Amino acid sequence: MSNPTSKHTPRPVSSKTTYALAGVAVVVVAAIVAALYLWNRGDGGGVRNDGYGPVHDPAVTVALDSDGAIVLGKSNVAKTIDLYEDPLCPACGQLEKIYGQEIAQQVDLGKIEVRYRLVNFLDPKSKSKDYSTRAVAANECVAQSGNGPVYSKFHQLLFTTEQPSEGGADHDNKSLADIAKQAGAGDDVAKCITSGDRADTARGHAEAALKTLDTKLDNRAATPAVFIDDKKIDVNKKNWVLDAAK
Repeated sequence: MSNPTSKHTPRPVSSKTTYALAGVAVVVVAAIVAALYLWNRGDGGGVRNDGYGPVHDPAVTVALDSDGAIVLGKSNVAKTIDLYEDPLCPACGQLEKIYGQEIAQQVDLGKIEVRYRLVNFLDPKSKSKDYSTRAVAANECVAQSGNGPVYSKFHQLLFTTEQPSEGGADHDNKSLADIAKQAGAGDDVAKCITSGDRADTARGHAEAALKTLDTKLDNRAATPAVFIDDKKIDVNKKNWVLDAAK
């Protein structure tokens, strides 16, 4: 890694690498999880609920909590999923590609709400060296609008067709604002993103979320990570979303 306070020690982990971040004493696995196996094996274990798309129901709202969690769902929902992810994390992109539409339908049905807890440990792996932080800030700008379907579409785009590759070109703030407008966000949201005014706040939220995740996983924080009632969910089980919605 280019950050002089950290080191990069490669070793085999699901064909990807383990990032040792000395400054935070945390090991973050940027690996394609076994869900990728489901994606590739060709026995019906690919994209779940393909064709549904992002959240549809205008009754779904989104809110930005004081701790930085982005909460997507309807009121009085019994089940809450905490989903930790980095905007540049390829495994997080695969999770969204495979399960994002199924999650969206269960949110529309009022079965679950999702608390997106975005982290930024992959900033050094982006060409701009701060992409993850700026993408977290953009998510917060969109979430502040309160429009659930717009946020859901923005999140889907950012983690699928618009997700940059590690080390490759990433989005500047104007490009992030354009993606938000593509998702249906208004000019006020676009201005929030292009101004970069939320960058410092988003960085604080992302670093706090990473510390919390590190604690939950015994100092081995990894993304993506899903929790229900502080219990880690095995996302390698293809029915985990439907099981969560029961």
